[in-house]
Amino acid sequence: MTEQTLARLSEGLKNKEFSSTELTKSYLQNIQSADAQYNAFITVTEEQALAQAKEADALIATGNHQQLTGIPIAHKDLFCTQGVKTSCGSKMLDNFVAPYNSTVAEKFNQAGAVVLGKTNMDEFAMGSSTESSYYGPTRNPWDTNKIPGGSSGGSAVAVATGMAVAATGTDTGGSIRQPAAFCGITGIKPTYGRVSRWGMVAYGSSLDQAGPMTQTAEDAAIMLNVMAGFDTRDSTSVNRPVPDYTANLDQPLTGLRIGLPKEFFGAALNNEIATLIHAAVKEFEKLGATIKEVSLPRTELSIPSYYIIAPAEASTNLSRFDGVRYGYRCKDPQDLQDMFTRSRAEGFGAEVQRRIMIGTYALSAGYYDAYYRKAQQLRRLIKDDYVAALAEVDVIMGPATPSPAWELGAKNNDPVSMYLEDIYTLSVNLAGLPGMSIPCGFVNNMPVGLQVIGNYFDEARLLNIGHQFQLATDWHKQKAV
Repeated sequence: MTEQTLARLSEGLKNKEFSSTELTKSYLQNIQSADAQYNAFITVTEEQALAQAKEADALIATGNHQQLTGIPIAHKDLFCTQGVKTSCGSKMLDNFVAPYNSTVAEKFNQAGAVVLGKTNMDEFAMGSSTESSYYGPTRNPWDTNKIPGGSSGGSAVAVATGMAVAATGTDTGGSIRQPAAFCGITGIKPTYGRVSRWGMVAYGSSLDQAGPMTQTAEDAAIMLNVMAGFDTRDSTSVNRPVPDYTANLDQPLTGLRIGLPKEFFGAALNNEIATLIHAAVKEFEKLGATIKEVSLPRTELSIPSYYIIAPAEASTNLSRFDGVRYGYRCKDPQDLQDMFTRSRAEGFGAEVQRRIMIGTYALSAGYYDAYYRKAQQLRRLIKDDYVAALAEVDVIMGPATPSPAWELGAKNNDPVSMYLEDIYTLSVNLAGLPGMSIPCGFVNNMPVGLQVIGNYFDEARLLNIGHQFQLATDWHKQKAV
């Protein structure tokens, strides 16, 4: 059962081929037998999952159920879930049990989904490898000596190994698309504001966006049907009707205009990945698409811009973790200042401290105009490049990452080299556009992702493109284990 897609499992539940309880027990067994090897989960909610499955079976028996009713999923451990630890992969929140549900978690509860647990992640979503987690690194199922990507590495591995049929992730600078690419699954970052951020612990508030991580584009469409929508509690949520993302999956791609940015195919790109991307584009030509070269001339500015803006926002967002109201507090503080200082020094890991320091410096008196304001000006130019390119084509395609997954620990002492791995994803977040990664081949037996970038609120087109590609290829069917 656990090798099936979400769409197939939904049909099986509907047709009474198996029960949600049986399905949930199968996934829990997979977690119990496999997760010691991969470390994809921080918390497994077995008792709650079985109770939810029992409720789902009763609902399915009445015929009054939804497509996700009874489907076992997992949440990245920065979505607040009532009564369950929400740690953000940090010692700072190791003892924090959320008293409420995030909007995303609540939407899945209302849809009748079964929550298996909370997945591992880079601490406060700061990282590209899931190595900065307080709970230890997650390992790539294709090679356990390599990283799975980050920060949503736990969710990616859970899906890739059959420990969950789907999972939620978040993407601030590529944290859904990059681990999806490294683990050989499908991941989509929706348009900024399409999915509510309420109850999602913030890293970079103008960049963070939640999205689904699944085996296929069809499964992602089913998940996004639940996740997307306006939320009055989120001031950045966009009040715009939500389409049925599954409605146009079978639409042919005849006449689709695909743009290939010349800046995505420079010296930074692994030659074998470039070959796979061009082969994937050829497949789209067979499906009726036309190809055009476009330019995104400020692509190289996305890394310096992002690594000013995101740490600046992180500096502000993480100031609330001070040892006073909730979270970690140091032992035997001498006074208030000592409590603040030691609680933060002991509670945050090295990467989080590094980004807080960078952000605080960029926002400090005398440097705000030189750094933060300038980065925001560059952000607008990067967005303008995308707007101009998407006026000529329907979607932009290219690599999700410049290289395949690297060895665990290989970049820990060189954070800049890890930052450079985000060159193809950061600009999409800076512009607020939707982006998706789908499997398109292998380099040295490690998965490679094709990135598809669309216009604002054009997620349905991206999912249609991904679905048609997956009908024509079988890269997404390859299993790591």
